[in-house]
Amino acid sequence: MADKVEIARNFIEAIPHSKALGMWITEIGEGVAEIRLPYDEKLVGDPETRVIHGGAVSALMDTTCGAAVMSHPSSPGATATIDLRIDYMRAATPGQTIVTRATCYHVTRSVAFVRATATDDDTDRPVATAAGAFTVEGTR
Repeated sequence: MADKVEIARNFIEAIPHSKALGMWITEIGEGVAEIRLPYDEKLVGDPETRVIHGGAVSALMDTTCGAAVMSHPSSPGATATIDLRIDYMRAATPGQTIVTRATCYHVTRSVAFVRATATDDDTDRPVATAAGAFTVEGTR
């Protein structure tokens, strides 16, 4: 399992948009992943409110979900997003890091199912939640 986790970590850390956005993995393994997106003025969607753009939050959630799938014990490796529904609950607080935690809770021969939550410092009030389906490549 350690090799699979390391492969997933290396893959996620090598994705150009992950690097460009400043994402960093804080946890990965056994179908769970946590990735942080530090606040950065270059990611602001509205200069008046200084809130991070929803596209950056979407990329964070998609990447975290993919990492959870890749690290799941029943997943053979690479994955791609089939469907990802993101529900935005509120604007992230300007100046705060956004943390997304994803769990891959079920894997079939061809599809993995994932749930995720994004929060800032107010962990009781999510910024967004997600539910998605991802490809499972190869045979198990």
